[in-house]
Amino acid sequence: MRLIFLVSLTMLAFAANSILGRWAIGLGYMDATGFGILRLFSGAVTLIALCVLRQVSLRRDLLQTLWGGFALTVYMVGFSVAYQDLDAGLGALILFGVVQVSMFLWGSLRGSPIAAGQIGGATVALIGLAVVVWPDGDTTAPLGASLLMALGGLGWAAYSLLGRGAKAPVAATAVNFAAATLMMMPVVLILGGGTLVTKPGIALAVLSGAVTSGLGYALWYRVLPQLTPAVAATIQLSVPIIAILAGAVILGEAIGLRLMIGSIAVLGGIAVVVQSAPTRQRVAVARNS
Repeated sequence: MRLIFLVSLTMLAFAANSILGRWAIGLGYMDATGFGILRLFSGAVTLIALCVLRQVSLRRDLLQTLWGGFALTVYMVGFSVAYQDLDAGLGALILFGVVQVSMFLWGSLRGSPIAAGQIGGATVALIGLAVVVWPDGDTTAPLGASLLMALGGLGWAAYSLLGRGAKAPVAATAVNFAAATLMMMPVVLILGGGTLVTKPGIALAVLSGAVTSGLGYALWYRVLPQLTPAVAATIQLSVPIIAILAGAVILGEAIGLRLMIGSIAVLGGIAVVVQSAPTRQRVAVARNS
């Protein structure tokens, strides 16, 4: 039960991240790249301070830090820039679809057995997500923005897979955030980010970076070693659903039939993926719970 609770808490943090980002950028409080770098910086400062207070060493392998920072930067830049020209629903579908396929393939190549039921469950969950986020009316998907979003998905998949080997989650996340902040600076300068800055935007970026990103990503690194790539990939499909449901509750919007059907498909598909895991994987998860 403990693992289930921690995973659920992580998905809630990811969903809150999505809401804060849409709030800040969608309402014009801050531009996307400026929000992204302030989010990274505030997360790095918070986690480094936490490590210092807990006397946790921040010494990490340089190569791992560079890879972690690079993967995180690719993810941040990819989805931030893509969302400027891509419908939010289609963007989420591309992002999480690429994450799912990438992590499934990597797990298979690394010898992690994938049952047929897991593939079926993941497919049902992805279709359920498509039902929920598919835009109404005629919506185009610009090739450039779509490729950038797919690149962002690859970045997040790589970042998640790197986390399976993290032995000190908070310290690893802290140095990854610090490295990604430095790597993202040239991108912000090139794209002209940071020109739209308001007090509400700063507050939302800091909250996102310090809490839902920094602590949320550290928690993700904490649970990843206990999850197979297939399970870790599929449970993330719940994030857009949680964000949409939370947004509906906060804004008092009606929850339509399409959202209900899609949500049930996503949650059902995730359950099938977990239950269809090879026996030894389920036993390991049960022990960690």
